[in-house]
Amino acid sequence: MLGTPKRDRRAERREATRAEILAAAWDLVRDEGLAALALRDLAGRVGMQAPSLYSYFDSKHAIYDAMFAQGAEEFLERERAVEATGDALRDLKAGARVFVGFCTEDPVRYQLMFQRFIPGFEPSPESYAIAVEGLQIVRTRLATAGLTDPSDLDLFTAVTAGLTNQQISNDPGGDRWVRLVDEAIEMYFDHVSHRTKKRARK
Repeated sequence: MLGTPKRDRRAERREATRAEILAAAWDLVRDEGLAALALRDLAGRVGMQAPSLYSYFDSKHAIYDAMFAQGAEEFLERERAVEATGDALRDLKAGARVFVGFCTEDPVRYQLMFQRFIPGFEPSPESYAIAVEGLQIVRTRLATAGLTDPSDLDLFTAVTAGLTNQQISNDPGGDRWVRLVDEAIEMYFDHVSHRTKKRARK
């Protein structure tokens, strides 16, 4: 039909191959550990020679960067799905449960996104911008609850990351620390709300 745009089949095949490489990379690091991403092993999983990977990714860090972007997109999608109820404490609990659940369900993804686990790796500005957007949702949720001091965000992330680390380190696959999320956020909210009111009276 006249005027119908033609499909770029070469670009489609390239993107499909990139997606296959990334899926294999996730499988590899989940099996062997995040630092064990060897290009030879990765190439073997997708049926190509290691040098051929450079046709799709400039370096091993470029693969890590694409994985980081995937994880950041997944987290952003989860954050966007948290419905605001207007109840500040309830919404903070819901957001905390999303974060801790997201991190503990895939410790390798958590290491890549939230810990400096790979020496010399920094996400690209484009990939990091996705993560910043996810963090902005958390910041907005806190601001809606009247918590706008930068230390409020710092403490919130410290509490949720602490629960995450405890769960992954001491009860992998369980829920010993996950069960504490609501209680921890209640304690957090009580403390920061009191602190905020105290500052306002000065």
